[in-house]
Amino acid sequence: MSYSGNRGTEQDLEQILEYYNAGTEKDRLTRGIGVIEWERSKVIISRYLSGNKQVIYDVGGGTGVYSRWLAELGHEVHLLELSPSAIEYARNLQQEENTFPLHSIEVADARQLLRPDESADLVLLMGPLYHLTAREERIAAIREAARVLKPGGILIAAGISRFSSTLWGLSVFGAKNEFIDDSVFFGMIRRELTEGQHIRPEEYPHFISRAFFHLPSELKGELTDAGLTHLSTAAVEGPVWIVPAFSEKWNDPGSREALMQISSLVEEQESLLGMSPHMLAIARK
Repeated sequence: MSYSGNRGTEQDLEQILEYYNAGTEKDRLTRGIGVIEWERSKVIISRYLSGNKQVIYDVGGGTGVYSRWLAELGHEVHLLELSPSAIEYARNLQQEENTFPLHSIEVADARQLLRPDESADLVLLMGPLYHLTAREERIAAIREAARVLKPGGILIAAGISRFSSTLWGLSVFGAKNEFIDDSVFFGMIRRELTEGQHIRPEEYPHFISRAFFHLPSELKGELTDAGLTHLSTAAVEGPVWIVPAFSEKWNDPGSREALMQISSLVEEQESLLGMSPHMLAIARK
């Protein structure tokens, strides 16, 4: 998770912190289509992990789901997150489990990391770019990630697709498509489709808080404009999440493998990138 966009709007920041402090994201990757996001993200991230111990900054890493996975693999992982509640949860969990400890767990803002220059091999931005709704703020976060990366270091940045809410409303997840007939929901997706700006209606308090939804080309452009070399943009879930019996298929090992393979085969197909709720853009310093 991360932060308000137009440095501006304290109301946005309050809504974002309220959303994450409430623990909404704690189990998101274990239910619904979050399960394929989790598995596919690990596949993509793993391509950029070396066999040696790496210093990794998980910036905006929430409660540390990816941090703990990376620590289990033997890396030195630092969880840097804006939400005090998420940080407290991660610290308590570490004390309880007492295995594969994270090197540090602290409250931090993606735009101003209290870390030395060129100190990380890999930086994850698995949420900050969602909630920085002004482009200059997203560029600032990317430049800050670049500052702390060693020469040749890798940045992996997540973006939410411009079309995610619309496709969700049209899919089997969208309450039998009743959302499409709701003027409030339609007003929300109209703004998303035309401006990329997601403003959560009061009528839907459980939707994700204030956010920006990217076009694939925008995400790539922000990385390059921040001075990094773009390597690839991969669809995380790809188009397979729309299968009507997704949960049933996912629980069948053979079908799950087929879904994962399809997502992998089309992950860089430009004509399908926008169908994936999440994208991971990879860049090198």
